[in-house]
Amino acid sequence: MKKISVIFVFALLLSACSTTVDQILGAPPTPTTAPTFTNTPTDSPTFTPTAPTPTFTSTPTLIGLKAKTSTPESTSTALLLTPLDVTLLPSATSLTLVTQVPMKGFVSITVSDEKFYKGDKCSPSSVKFTVQVADPTTAAFVVLFVRFKSKQTDATSKWTDLAMQNIGAGTFTHDLLSSEMKAVDSFENAWVQYQIVSTDSNSKQLGKTEVFSERLTLLECEPTPTPAASITPTVLVP
Repeated sequence: MKKISVIFVFALLLSACSTTVDQILGAPPTPTTAPTFTNTPTDSPTFTPTAPTPTFTSTPTLIGLKAKTSTPESTSTALLLTPLDVTLLPSATSLTLVTQVPMKGFVSITVSDEKFYKGDKCSPSSVKFTVQVADPTTAAFVVLFVRFKSKQTDATSKWTDLAMQNIGAGTFTHDLLSSEMKAVDSFENAWVQYQIVSTDSNSKQLGKTEVFSERLTLLECEPTPTPAASITPTVLVP
């Protein structure tokens, strides 16, 4: 019986411990407030802009294929005019020498051309000198002196003296041939230098020019070969 009483008291205490104050007083139970969870925002992430890395795409090169080139617009080109060499042109009229060379005792000296050729196969093969003396009454003789001067080395030959023909009125002439000159075979395409001297009947000098150095040229004759006539065979048709 004692054990039952002890157990009963123990159960009563346990029941008292689990009973709330509201149950003892008979008040309605107070609802339990549900816990509230608050999300605390964290700092927003900071984004650092990154420049995009350029991507290079290799372009295949076609071997053997020529690229088109643009046609340049036509441009005007200045023409370079080369001075004409008058020594290569034939002269139909006589050439009166400019008096830069002193001509004491002479009024004028005229040369028919500025070039002539060796031999007689090329024209002109001679050049004509015409001289007018200053004192026709006194001048009895006029002598033409000529020699060669190399265009490459300036070497000269010995002088050749040639008497000019008196045609009256103080005028003297001479047709110069290459065969009259000394050492003609030693010079090719050379200058012909000349000087003119006048004297009276006693061989006293009256007039004398300076040397005309590079006015007249003697050229090698190179005739153009004549093509041989070709014979066309006749084909007889039966």
